[in-house]
Formats: sequence, C-alpha cells, structure tokens
Amino acid sequence: MSDKKNFANETCHIALMPSGRQGQVRRDTNLLNAARDLGVELESICGGKQTCMKCQVVVEEGNFPKHGITSSAAHLSPLTTQEIEYFAGKQKVGWRLACAAKVLGDLLLTVPEESQARKQIIAKAASDRIIDINPAVRLLYVEVQPGEMTDSRGDWERLSQALVDQWDLHVLSIDIKALQMLQPALRDGDHAVTVTVWQDREVLRVQPGYHEGLYGLAADVGSTTIVVHLCDLRTGIVLSTQASMNTQVRYGEDLMSRVSYATSEPQGLARLNRAVILTLNDLAEKAAQSAGLSAEDIVDAVVVGNPVMQHILLGINPRELGGAPFSLAAAQALDLKARDIGLSLNPAARLHLLPLIAGHVGADNMAVQLAESPHEQEEIMLVVDVGTNAEIVLGNRERVLVASSPTGPAFEGAQITHGQRAAPGAIERVRIDPQTLEPRIRIIGYDEWIDPCNDAGVPAVVKVTGICGSGIIEAVAEMYLSGIINAGGLFEESAAERSPRIHYQGRTGEYQLVDAEISATGKPIVITQNDVRNIQLAKAALYAGTKLLMAHLDVEHVDRVLLAGAFGNFISPIHAMILGLIPDCDLEKVIAVGNAAGDGARFALLNRSLRKKAEELREWIQHISTPLEASFQDEFVAALNIPHARDAFPTLEGILPKPPEDKGRRHRNRIRDKLGA
Repeated sequence: MSDKKNFANETCHIALMPSGRQGQVRRDTNLLNAARDLGVELESICGGKQTCMKCQVVVEEGNFPKHGITSSAAHLSPLTTQEIEYFAGKQKVGWRLACAAKVLGDLLLTVPEESQARKQIIAKAASDRIIDINPAVRLLYVEVQPGEMTDSRGDWERLSQALVDQWDLHVLSIDIKALQMLQPALRDGDHAVTVTVWQDREVLRVQPGYHEGLYGLAADVGSTTIVVHLCDLRTGIVLSTQASMNTQVRYGEDLMSRVSYATSEPQGLARLNRAVILTLNDLAEKAAQSAGLSAEDIVDAVVVGNPVMQHILLGINPRELGGAPFSLAAAQALDLKARDIGLSLNPAARLHLLPLIAGHVGADNMAVQLAESPHEQEEIMLVVDVGTNAEIVLGNRERVLVASSPTGPAFEGAQITHGQRAAPGAIERVRIDPQTLEPRIRIIGYDEWIDPCNDAGVPAVVKVTGICGSGIIEAVAEMYLSGIINAGGLFEESAAERSPRIHYQGRTGEYQLVDAEISATGKPIVITQNDVRNIQLAKAALYAGTKLLMAHLDVEHVDRVLLAGAFGNFISPIHAMILGLIPDCDLEKVIAVGNAAGDGARFALLNRSLRKKAEELREWIQHISTPLEASFQDEFVAALNIPHARDAFPTLEGILPKPPEDKGRRHRNRIRDKLGA
C-alpha cells in the first residue's frame, strides 16, 4: 500500500520498537543514520565500520496496520559478507547490522536491549526508578591516516582530524598520559585505535585496534565506612561492591575529633588524607580483581562524602568546618584528575565530586537526593541518614529543605557501656517479654533467636560480644514497652521487684541483657541508665531537627519516611518510631533504603546529566541551620521523652503503654535548667 507510494517519493516509513519512534527517511539512507535521525541511538563503538557488531536490529515481517507499514527483510539492502560471517550459526533470522544496511522500503524494526546506546537500569529504592545509561566517558573506534613525508602534521593532529571526520568531534584535548601511548597504539593497531573520550572534550586513553571495555568507580566515603561500586559503564551493571572500615577512626570517632586532629597535630591532615586514599585504592584494586580487571581499567570515578571527609580527601585542612560560619573551601561540583589526589586508577582517569550543600550537609546527602528524588514526589517525604552527624531531607516537588543534626556516635555503639560497631557477635535484635522481663536476642552471624535464660537452647559456640546501633535502639524501645523504664527514660523502681535482671548501683538502674555464661568477656552485658540517656540525647537531636524542618515547610505530618545509610538499613521501623527517632507515619511507608549515598554516586557515574541535576538542586534546595533556630532547645527537650512529650503517635495506638503520672517531668525540668531553656 503506502510502500509503493514511498518508493515513488524516494522516502520510506520506519518504526522502531520498543521506543515507538517512527518517521520518514530517504531511500538508500544507512539504517544506523536513519535510526539516529528518528531519535533512537544504537550502540556503535566502531562508528559504522562493521567492526564492533553492536548495532544489531531485527526486521519484523508482515503487515502492521497500526503503523501503516508492510515490513520485509527485502526492504533492506542485501547482507554483506561481514554480516553473513557474523550471523552464521547464530540462529538469528531477520537480524541485521544497522551500519551495514541501506533502507529500500518500509520497515518495522525491533532494537534489542543490548543494541540500545542509551540502556536503562531499574533503581531499586523506595520506589523503582529507571536510570538512563549515559556516562561521561565513551569509547570510539577510529581509523587514522598514516603519516607521509609530505604531511607535516603530528599523529595527534591526524587523530584529531579522524575524530572530526568519523565522529564529528571538533574541540578535543588529549591528556599527557594518552599522548604518551598514542604512537605505540597507532603502530600496534595498524593505525586503527579505540580512544576513550571524556565529555566529548578530552581523550583519556588510546588503545590499539578495537576495544569495548569501559569501567567506572562510585565511592561513598563515610566517616565510619567506605563503600565502592565497580560498574560497567556500557551496561550499568555493578561488577563488584567492596567495603571497608574508614581507618581514620583511629584518629577520632566523630567528625569534630578529626577536625581537631587535622588542626592540632603537625602531621594530622597528612595522616588522615593518607588513610582514606590508601583505603580507596585498596578497595578499587579488590573490586577490579574480583571482576577479572585491573584498577588501571577504571577511567572515571564519582566520590561522595560529608564536607569534612571531602576536604580531607582533597588534602584540604577542615579547620574552617570546626566552627561558625562553617565555611567550605568549594561548594560546587569538582572535575579533577584522579591521579592528582593519589588515586591509583587509569593514569588519565577523571574524578567527579558532587556539590556540597552546606558546612555539615555534604555531597553524600546530595547523592541520597539523586537516589531517592524527594524533589520529584507529590507526597511529603522525610529522608533520614542516621549516623554520627545525621542529615535530614524533607519536602516534595514544590520545596525541599535539608539540615544536619549532631546526634553523636551513640547510634553506632559509641558512648554505650557495651556498645560496639556492627560485627559478628554483636546484638542486632532485642525482644523483652512484658510479663517476665526476660530478653530474647539475635546476634550478627547467627540466624536464630537466643534465649539467654535457657542455657540448653544456646549453642556453646555462641558468644555475644556487645550491642550495635540497631540493637541498642530496639533494647531501649523494648525496655519502655515492658515498663522497665518510663517515658522520661528513668528506670522504674517497681520493675526491680518483677525481675532479678534489674539492678541498682546506688540510685542508678541497669538491665542485664545477656548473662555472663554466653558473653565473650565472661561478664554480663547490661544497658545502664547512662546508656538510655545517651540514646535519648541522640534521638532528641534528630527528632528536633525534623520538627524544625516540618515547621519551616508548614506541615504537621509526613507521608513517607526513608531510613538511609548502612545503619538505617538495619533499624526496625516500629522500634524507631516507639523510641521517637522519627515522627508518626504509616509504618508501611517507613522504608529502609540502605546505602542511598552510594546509589546516588553510582547513578551520577552512569548518567552525566544527573551531575548537572545535582548542581541545579544545590541552588534550589534550602538549608536550615537548626542550632540557630530559636525553638530548637524547646523541641529538643520535648523530644527527650519516649516517644515524645507532646506529639501524638496514632500509628502506635494500642502498642504504647498508657502514660501514668509523668515521672520524667522533674528530669526534663533539670535538662531545661541546664540548657537555659
């Protein structure tokens, strides 16, 4: 039907699935160019030279009334010799190389996922998101004219001209490391090379002949843990994930102690910098080896961290972040050479650092926002990255606010009598019987619940080493539910009459969570009054920060709560709410999203437009300095109660004990007096 008409008019109707893009192209147009003209990018490292075999399409046979197309394999030019040899024995009937075929008639084509230049991955987070694969670096196969006696140009000039002629790239520079490998690569590849180009502006690498491996590294440099993801930049697949403790911990548990160390010790900054660089290099090498690669194969990296970590990473003394006005050395995103800060990747590898938001809200928070996209939501979303310095994001597509909250290291096991970081043997789950006050626990590395009062049920090999952050949150919440402590966090004297597990040292109570027989130290593991107080102080700082953001946003409730960070991934949502760590919300909408900062770094590695989006977000979102807010102390004191002195938690109705006479009032008054509130 329309086929004859199109032949007569020298145009053909093409439809490409699954994108649905369609339109008219001139007869005899190369199919690769025709697809691009219709907005469908096919992968083609070789630029149409039938070398990479990536631009494969499938011709669908038959009449397709919906598109007004009668499609046939005969509507393409005949198979080339290279195609016949490549598809021989592969049972791919109707498959063609787009770069080898010319359009002769109407066509309905299917573009397989592996042939799509802009591949997509599904980001599993609070809600599934599709991420387009569009990295900052790409591979280009180029055939370069050999030098001649009459040609005074250098090989770089000839390569530059080839990139203009074959890839339409006009303004390029070349890294010195790439220039050093240019002539050997041209010689070994018989003047055919594969170049790695960054942002269509700089040649990073020249390899002889045809190559298609392209790899990048995304890293989240946390104050406690460093995590890296090695990614295939062509497919978006994570090839390896490696993690390690941040060895800076030996110089200070929290950020301010590291600022102090960098400032006061003559070699402090150098030691801190060396510790993080060595760890990143070690993780990069391990990730590469596990994927059968070398760290030298990594040509692009995105690194995120809080402001103190980022300054130390760059060898910048974080002195200015130790006190008001908390000035940043540079807030904007940075594009650097990885080698310039000591990273041992490809000699010319690029390094991108996402922008910092404020003195204590860093690129890691920006990465969380890229991963969870509160700026795209209709509902009010609260994102809490729980750590030594908790970062809070609140808002939706109309407005997003951010703040930091100095929660301290209690949630990571520090300042707790038997606290420790998450490791095998650490208590991670706690339940307390409200009648007998007997505990049940789960420890990391052993999947079964342990009943400490039943020695016969505890394997001899099980030894409890301490209690980590998720365990201490559940322990305090369970102690409140069972009546061991009251809403003010004070031990109830009547509870001691109900269980021998409650002891008093003078007027200070403690709860024996684990008996000495199964403790690794041979001594009981207890939760003391001081432990409870430290958790109250930490959760009150976090909740007060959230309430101040809610006041600025003029909302009284949140629709969704995301618990981010490695620690957030293990928090029990209901226990977090019972404790008063987060505001009331439908528990089905309280979701642990894991290392969202690492996910955001990975997305920025895989899609360069997200790097630009981060810069735009930095200008749009509003930072609130919570300690300067007049109502902070009032909110903080109210949040000391479990779960809160004023706020209602209708979601927990029937779960929370009914409040008796407020025995914590005198304690709160003492806190007010101490704070001057």
